[in-house]
Amino acid sequence: MRTQYYTEEALEKLKKELNHLIKVERPAISQQIAEARDKGDLSENAEYDAAKTAQGMLELKISQLEETIRNARIFDESKIDTSKITLLSTVELKNLKNKAKIKYTLVSENETDVKKGKISIASPVAKGLIGKAKGDIVEINVPAGTLTFEIINVTR
Repeated sequence: MRTQYYTEEALEKLKKELNHLIKVERPAISQQIAEARDKGDLSENAEYDAAKTAQGMLELKISQLEETIRNARIFDESKIDTSKITLLSTVELKNLKNKAKIKYTLVSENETDVKKGKISIASPVAKGLIGKAKGDIVEINVPAGTLTFEIINVTR
């Protein structure tokens, strides 16, 4: 797995989720398995099978989250060069075709929330903006075609 950068807040959220899975979800599924086992013949026990499947899915999720946290690095916001667009930059753009203005913050893939204006650093728009500066005109290829933006402002 590759290293991914997170804000301190986002990494803390991942750690809380992992803790919840281990301390709350895992014991609950173990309890379901024990209750199903107490009902008798396991070969025809659908509750037991369902609980074991849920346990397998939970253990996979825990394992993936542990690996994500192991490979996570905190992005030091104080070292961001605000003259160029990077991870955690907030960018105000003007679509030169329809004159609409939009604002995005470039975040790690796990922090993406389009409704809040947070787009993944791996998205086509973010990839087209990385390294650019205020005043630049950029053409970005997206699935719907090519978009042309003027970068109005870059902040942290």
